[in-house]
Amino acid sequence: MAERLLELSQAPAGSRVFFCNSGAEANEAAFKLSRLTGRTHVVVAAGGFHGRTMGSLALTAQPAKQDPFRPLPGEVTVVPFGDSDALAAAITAETAAVFLEPIQGEGGVIVAPPGYLASARAICDVYGSLLIFDEVQTGIGRTGQWFAYQSHNVVPDVVTLAKGLGGGLPIGALIAFGSAAELFTPGSHGSTFGGNPISARAALTVLDVIENEGLLAHVQEVSTRLTIELPAASSGLVSSVRGEGLLLAAVLEGVSSSDVEPKLRANGLLTNAVAPNAIRLAPPLILSTADVDEVIQRWGRTFQELAT
Repeated sequence: MAERLLELSQAPAGSRVFFCNSGAEANEAAFKLSRLTGRTHVVVAAGGFHGRTMGSLALTAQPAKQDPFRPLPGEVTVVPFGDSDALAAAITAETAAVFLEPIQGEGGVIVAPPGYLASARAICDVYGSLLIFDEVQTGIGRTGQWFAYQSHNVVPDVVTLAKGLGGGLPIGALIAFGSAAELFTPGSHGSTFGGNPISARAALTVLDVIENEGLLAHVQEVSTRLTIELPAASSGLVSSVRGEGLLLAAVLEGVSSSDVEPKLRANGLLTNAVAPNAIRLAPPLILSTADVDEVIQRWGRTFQELAT
């Protein structure tokens, strides 16, 4: 399993994988890994989401989720997502790591602007800070690439994974690239059930299915169709669809997501209100042509009801 992830991520020689049970655990592991640099300062992006355990929550720059549990661990600086100048101003020689999502999922399906991740890589290189990508939502084919960072031509120091990796079974992973893999030594960290044979076998099967059934290309094709056809079927209440692959958000116009989401659910579509004016869609990668037809039909019926 580790060999396969290293191959798909095109990790350099010496890279290693740590297995756990969830995305929060993977991000906790990444947080601990960053401390082994001898530094304690971390930079994260506003609107980011990295988990609900205490360490990962400290990295989650969403006050509504953090406030009931303060004080939180760590010296964490929050900067605007997509602002390279703000990122450069926040990083110092004491910065252990920068944690970023290539696409902010819980934050509203906000895609990193062109050049932003490359700028983050260059800035981290200047200060010797780790660049850590949280791909718990975006990884394993969700965006039409194995990993979302691959479309930005950037190589991180650490990538965290979970969700789609196990196909419904609990598994998370941390991929440490090159010299970052040397920070964890025997006894530094562990997980009782991490990498257990059932979850690992399921994850290998997921990777096989994505590869053998050509799902990366399929995801891109379905994404193109949804991006074009959902606004057209929305009775003028959706201005656009943003995101990549099958991590998408419909941008609403003249109607609130809190009104739209329950009506979509009543018509058999599971979505998520990720912002007052945005509805997130994250359908299965195996969505068939017939499934897409039905999604668009149900979507159109819902928005027709909302418009009348």
